[in-house]
Amino acid sequence: MPRTATALTKSSKTNERRVSTWAELEEELFSDTWNSTIKRFRSTFAYRGISDAGYSLKNSLSRLGTPYATMERNLIKQFKKYSHPDIVDRDTEWHWLSVAQHHGLPTRLLDWTYSPFVALHFATCELDKFGQDGAVWKVNYGHVHELLQKGQTASLDALGARIFSVDALAETIKDLDALDRLKAPNFDVAVFFEPPAIDQRIVSQFAYFYVLSDPLLSMDDWLANPRISGKVHSKKIIFPSSLKWEIRDKLDQSNITERILMPGLDGLCTWLKRHYKPV
Repeated sequence: MPRTATALTKSSKTNERRVSTWAELEEELFSDTWNSTIKRFRSTFAYRGISDAGYSLKNSLSRLGTPYATMERNLIKQFKKYSHPDIVDRDTEWHWLSVAQHHGLPTRLLDWTYSPFVALHFATCELDKFGQDGAVWKVNYGHVHELLQKGQTASLDALGARIFSVDALAETIKDLDALDRLKAPNFDVAVFFEPPAIDQRIVSQFAYFYVLSDPLLSMDDWLANPRISGKVHSKKIIFPSSLKWEIRDKLDQSNITERILMPGLDGLCTWLKRHYKPV
């Protein structure tokens, strides 16, 4: 049976929860994941960790500011032009965007994960941010996709899935232009999808991507829309800076580290440098 939720401090924003202990944090991360139909804990949440709770959920394209953020199509065009011709296994825009995002090109995509502990890692891996409170966002991607029209979820329905793959997404929403045309009269459309497993890092991080029909809209603002907030279960779990070392040490003991999440010598050296740095 699902565990009983701990009484936690509510902030002024209804989708925020503040915790003060590891037990409360773990409870919030895994809350609402019980599936009564199959009697299993099977989550339909995507998670994103942020090292400073004050950060907004802006994508890297919008952080460029205007007028650079309006150059989205040109950035993709130039990336395709100069990258290796065999860099993607399918010539769809969603494959190209996934690879570009993975390698650091500013895009409207935002990185998420299916793993709450991977999200916690990214909220506690920057030692220079240990003076700030951290946070983990969780968003029910099943609810997000219920906002789409029936025809836009046909590929999901055929697979009995709740989240798109890049191929399933391309079958229903061909590209960014098609996504932009889906914008409803009073709110933008959002989609979660699994990137192609182009390398072990994506696989190890259990990565998801999120994309909005408005490339300059932050996810915070999208979730705050009254037409969205009443239909999509989302939560921002904020934990104090004083808890970060306990979280970090417990994640390290659980083998949730750069060495595992960023396979290769770069990840190994990043883990060693952080793990052995004096407090």
